Amino acid sequence: MISFLQDAVIYSLPWLILLTLIITVHELGHFLAAKACGVAIDQFSLGFGHALASWRDKSGVQWRIGWIPLGGYVRFSGDENAASVPDQNDLNQLRQEIIETEGVAAVGRYFHFKPVWQRALIAAAGPAANFGLAIVIFTTILLVFGAHQLPARIALVAPGSAAEAAGFRVGDLILRADGRNVRAFDDLQEVVQIRGGLPTRFVVQRGHENISIIATPRWKSVSDAIAGDQRIGQLGIAPNQDPKDFVFVKYDLGSALVAGTRQTWRTLQMSVFGLGRILTGQISVNQLHGPLGIAHMTGNLVKASAEAAPNLKTLILFGGGNLLKFAAIISVGIGFMNLLPVPVLDGGHLMFYAIEAAIKRPVSAHIQAVGFRVGLALVLGLMLFATWNDLQQSQVFKFIGGLFL
Repeated sequence: MISFLQDAVIYSLPWLILLTLIITVHELGHFLAAKACGVAIDQFSLGFGHALASWRDKSGVQWRIGWIPLGGYVRFSGDENAASVPDQNDLNQLRQEIIETEGVAAVGRYFHFKPVWQRALIAAAGPAANFGLAIVIFTTILLVFGAHQLPARIALVAPGSAAEAAGFRVGDLILRADGRNVRAFDDLQEVVQIRGGLPTRFVVQRGHENISIIATPRWKSVSDAIAGDQRIGQLGIAPNQDPKDFVFVKYDLGSALVAGTRQTWRTLQMSVFGLGRILTGQISVNQLHGPLGIAHMTGNLVKASAEAAPNLKTLILFGGGNLLKFAAIISVGIGFMNLLPVPVLDGGHLMFYAIEAAIKRPVSAHIQAVGFRVGLALVLGLMLFATWNDLQQSQVFKFIGGLFL
């Protein structure tokens, strides 16, 4: 029983902390952008459902914490339309109500009467805040810990592997992969793991010359201590891994910021490319993970950090660093997903604003309502499917079935 409670805490508490951090930053992006544009705001909520706590600040904004910690929102004054983009009739009615209750001067404070570029800026500020959070985390980790990098110099080419078939040799130093600079072996892995079955161009330094090699990584099923069972692309090479082969890189604030921004951009590129391959059927949809899968990986990360840490100080420093790095990766993913042109997401709002800017009037309420329902169905369907994947991979159904044998 005690072991079960410990696992419950390990797999739920860190995940809730990370989720709260990411959602808070996302919603603060919307909130601060709206404040900067002078928008009247009614409510800032973390979580949904009944309020566990609420209070009102001096500007009249109600801050609340809902009991379901799976999201959040900022509600602007007059925001009654489900898609948050009222049509012309709604705008005229809302304008008249504001004039009657607050006067003509108050109209300009309402979100829906702001210029379309300001509304687009506010919608984009949430995802932008997620990317900003990732940059801050990556930059801080590099600034505090530096980086132990392993050069992508080949020490082993597996017989019969994709690397051997392509012509890689022991001693080759890989400089570029799929057009991206390779500064360390980790950079190479990021590219190869999502390019299974795709011919990929590599540039290697062999002796005093650079050689271009085309290789096709092969899919391989592996079991990872953090992510569980995965299917990743592999070349079949290994680097030199003696302690003397590692290079420690120390960063100042400027170089850490550049590297942190670069890492955020690379993470975004990998997310976009990976999702594209899933949608086109090149990668199994079983690779999709929902909240349960992320919670499971978070718990595994905490367990692995605890087992590897010799003392509490090391656990706090390096375990905390690993959790923050994972949070940065998730934050980039959430920022990207929110930019997809799906109604109910920020990208859907941006799509409506782009149409409004083009036709010089808001999209009709009927079209918005239909789009909202379709978008909500898509998002909920994706979450349910990802959760189903998580349950299957965690073998929950096998466990329940075993209870009745």
